Amino acid sequence: MEGGENTMDFKTIIARQAERHDSFYLYDERRILEDTERLKRNFPQVDFLYSIKCNPHPQVLRSVFRQGFGADAASLGEVLLAQEAGLPKEQIYYSAPGKTSADIRGAMGKAVLIADSLGELGLLDQLAGEAGLSVGVRVNPEFSFTGGPGLSSKFGVDEDQLFRFLRESPPAHLRIAGIHVHLRSQELHAPALAAYYENMLALAERVWQVLGYELEYVNMGSGMGIQFSPEDSPLDVEALSRAVTECLDAFRRAHPSTRLIIETGRYAVGKSGVYATKVLDRKVSRGVTYLILKNTLNGFARPSVAYMVRRFSQEAAPAPWEPMFTCKDAFGILTLKDEPPCEKVSLVGNLCTATDIVAEGLSLPRLDRGDAVVFTNAGAYAAVMTPMQFASLERPAELFLTAEGEIVE
Repeated sequence: MEGGENTMDFKTIIARQAERHDSFYLYDERRILEDTERLKRNFPQVDFLYSIKCNPHPQVLRSVFRQGFGADAASLGEVLLAQEAGLPKEQIYYSAPGKTSADIRGAMGKAVLIADSLGELGLLDQLAGEAGLSVGVRVNPEFSFTGGPGLSSKFGVDEDQLFRFLRESPPAHLRIAGIHVHLRSQELHAPALAAYYENMLALAERVWQVLGYELEYVNMGSGMGIQFSPEDSPLDVEALSRAVTECLDAFRRAHPSTRLIIETGRYAVGKSGVYATKVLDRKVSRGVTYLILKNTLNGFARPSVAYMVRRFSQEAAPAPWEPMFTCKDAFGILTLKDEPPCEKVSLVGNLCTATDIVAEGLSLPRLDRGDAVVFTNAGAYAAVMTPMQFASLERPAELFLTAEGEIVE
């Protein structure tokens, strides 16, 4: 741990760490606190869950959980990470398709279990035995995120199938305590999210009518996105709050014992992270200047994926495929130099594969061996989605800048 970083600007902090590491992630706790506080301030009626899968770094988890967030766990391993970080069972929600019997047994007593299929409800009923068990159900509702008819999905139980099941053959040893829906990620349009939340509350009323008793929780999922492209407008959280406050308050008055939950993954941490790597070599081939960087495709894969889409797609704005691809210009590429751009370069990695490319024809200040290149938007779905075992090269470091200005390795 290093002290004294709080007196420096972020650029200086990156430069200092680049003296010690050839490639690294840096997560800024102050940005995490800023973004999570914004959510809490604007949605006092709801509880928040942090989606561990987007960034399970231990210090990131502790920072978010200290804000009062619970955990959205997508595996038994993430259940255990949340437990190790100090969360009680009641704040860990385990929702994923294809859980094994071992997964379920391992999570019992450690998390709130969310069934993803009718078959899983049967398995849970069998494993619960006479002792009984309270569980949630992931629902694939009759509406889509945009309000049209529901779509086929690998996630959840179709709404009509669930209602028929509950009416005709309810489980003997399970109590359905809550519902969970998640239909879209990376939504920046506040009215679309507001309409989705309103549809979710109507779904909760329908479930209540079938069950005949109050739900303990309604997990509305999320969809809250962050600005990736410079062309995008950031999600207006304040406008979203104004749009849904009346319906959220009305639901809470009608169902005071039911918790309203919103999941947040990238919104809580996505803007907090940068990825820095060094120039290992520069060469000119037939008039093209190449900068060879340390750990690109195998350090932070998503910029390389964005480059591949740019190269092979004829569309100006290809449809996103979250969380691997958001848009062609999802990541800013910066240097630590104050000089203006003076040359066009191709940024490539040090893997022995021709696909290890980040950018072509990019205008930058002149960079030489040892100079740093920095990628933005690296706080979520970054290190966790990167094939760092490729070619058995040294992995990037992951560093955490605390709100007090200390670097935690």
